[in-house]
Amino acid sequence: MDFIDYYKILELDKSATQADIKKAYRKLARKFHPDLNPNDKTAQAKFQQINEANEVLSDPENRKKYDEYGKDWKHADQFEQAKQQRSQGSGGFGGFGGGQQQYSGNFEDDRFSDFFEEMFGGRAGAGGTGRGRTTHFKGQDFNAELQLNLKDIYTSQKQTITVNGKNIRLTIPAGVENGQTIKIKGHGGPGVQGGPKGDLLITFNIRNNTNFKREKENLYATVDLDFYTALLGGEITVDTFTGKVKLTVKPETQSGTKVKLKGKGFPKYKKEAQFGDLYITYQIKMPSDLSAKEKELFQELQKLRS
Repeated sequence: MDFIDYYKILELDKSATQADIKKAYRKLARKFHPDLNPNDKTAQAKFQQINEANEVLSDPENRKKYDEYGKDWKHADQFEQAKQQRSQGSGGFGGFGGGQQQYSGNFEDDRFSDFFEEMFGGRAGAGGTGRGRTTHFKGQDFNAELQLNLKDIYTSQKQTITVNGKNIRLTIPAGVENGQTIKIKGHGGPGVQGGPKGDLLITFNIRNNTNFKREKENLYATVDLDFYTALLGGEITVDTFTGKVKLTVKPETQSGTKVKLKGKGFPKYKKEAQFGDLYITYQIKMPSDLSAKEKELFQELQKLRS
């Protein structure tokens, strides 16, 4: 994985304050946001880099690690542990046991290559003795965010995304959740010393631009019901996610009454042909601008009820 200068991405230098980082991120995120640059893959890739840079530099502890270890900042604790054990004369690397231990990360930086060869084998160490055992490290995991509309995920679809200049085609199952993360194995950074590639972790940002509220596979909607239909009963037409249906309203229906439309909700994630339910809540709309005659009739009704 090529080294990405997070300061350069945010158009800052290393002396930038936290306020400078926050200001630069907001400016650039707005400039390269996918909503403002539709179908612009370059802008989308830039937006991902800006988010990644901000996640690291806006956290003082992560920023300190990044300043010292560069692209391998996620493994700063492991570097420090290894160096400490080495300085204490330890003959091994604590925590590994007798087998191979994989860490998510990428140890390709030249600053650490000699150090790890001495620690894990392949040539003579500081004490002049070689080690015959090689520890394999899993490559760094990549993170990406994919923005979709709620209507986009009602059915499964194929989509191509670009991560670090590489096009990756994936199938998005119907019913994915907002904030859900899926893993694409083997599409992360290269492994170290024969280790496996890292993975690609995609987090979904689902924008609900409908009149429905979604909770997992169930949908919720509020429907206006005129006073007379609520009182006397009748038939109304309501919207579902896929079209319109007719409902029979019982006489004397109260405001707040809920009706369940079975199977008219959202697809269940990775469950073929299974759907949640749609819950309709009636909100009675009272008549307004009554005529004198209407008021007189309602007054007559009031006398009958008293």
